[in-house]
Amino acid sequence: MQARASYRKMQSALATVPAMPVVRLLAFALLFATGVARSAEPVATARVTFDRDGITGTQVHGLADVAAGRALTADDPVRVASISKLVVAIGVMRLVEAGTLDLDADVSQYLGWTLRNPRFPKQPITLRLLLSHRSSLTDAAGYYATPLDGQLKDTLDDPRAWDPAHAPGRYYRYTNLNFPLVAAVMERATGERFDRLTQRLVLAPLQLEACYNWDTCSEATTARAVVLYDKTGAAVKDDQHGAKPACSVVPAADGRCDLSVWKSGANGATFAPQGGLRISAHGLTKVGRLLLNEGQVDGVRLLTPASVRTMERPLWTYAPGNGDTAEDDGSAPARPMICRYGLAVQTLATPRKDCGDDLFGDGIARVGHAGEAYGLLSGLWIDRKAGTGVAYFATGVEGTAPGTHSGFSAIEETLARGQ
Repeated sequence: MQARASYRKMQSALATVPAMPVVRLLAFALLFATGVARSAEPVATARVTFDRDGITGTQVHGLADVAAGRALTADDPVRVASISKLVVAIGVMRLVEAGTLDLDADVSQYLGWTLRNPRFPKQPITLRLLLSHRSSLTDAAGYYATPLDGQLKDTLDDPRAWDPAHAPGRYYRYTNLNFPLVAAVMERATGERFDRLTQRLVLAPLQLEACYNWDTCSEATTARAVVLYDKTGAAVKDDQHGAKPACSVVPAADGRCDLSVWKSGANGATFAPQGGLRISAHGLTKVGRLLLNEGQVDGVRLLTPASVRTMERPLWTYAPGNGDTAEDDGSAPARPMICRYGLAVQTLATPRKDCGDDLFGDGIARVGHAGEAYGLLSGLWIDRKAGTGVAYFATGVEGTAPGTHSGFSAIEETLARGQ
């Protein structure tokens, strides 16, 4: 209770941050770091509501950087974790519309080597299967730590990377490794580096100050980075002191960080397509509005309505024995929180008694994606029928309390509903 009271006092004080002397800012930062971070209260939260035409409400609380005493704004870029996958899918669909990629082609033809589950060698793996987590891959062999000069194929050669019991297309397993493979396919098909390609296909047309890892973000954008914290209050990601990181990717085997060694399609994990998108809460709303407007936002059309429907249409719906209902990281929520999934798009409120994916608690089938990593929880959800949506994130909430009406956490339920 004392920690909760301290947090409320800090939030109230931060409302006057622009006029607050530096000494007082540091005092509040110290109070937070020593008292609240251990209580699983958020270090910072942002919640932005929107409709088809624009933003309808913005609420931010807490600190983007505790050590610097810097208050959070809704324009500060944060690593939004798995919402990154949804943006990757938008880029893929643009390439599909251009005829560069085919959702149902064997991705081996793009990769330049044969991708097969060794237990099911005759079953091709496609982008549709990768994007919908039905590829029969697992994260047991790793998915992000491939050195800059390494080969993603080495991970796929490890038997632990494969589900030996289920053929591709027969089982849903949320697997981050799918998306480095998608990025590799995108690179091989275009010859462009994934982070730059995503800028060209999605982020620049939408005029978003966003990037996968930090290389393509401006110095000014990087200076506003939101620091992520674990349950002890320690900074674990993007504690950059206002500057670009010396190395924003996994270094080469010899420790160097020279991006000139990049080779198209060799290491799709380099720019963290599974979770490395840095984007602000306000920026996320534009992605949501793109979906609400069926591929068009603020006069810019990126996708056809048919492509948006293809992304959103569930390709898997939970039934006992046909898939896992949580991320492939050993976690097991009390109730299933993923029960319907399309092409990097989740549908909420599945009408099954054994599902816990009704995040909002109102039975409405919203679509979007959630994210969780490095003490952050995030979400981007739209209600197509109502023409509304919400984007949110909270930092410093590793190990937070479970929710009351879903398999999501209590803080996610609160931020989703705005209560």
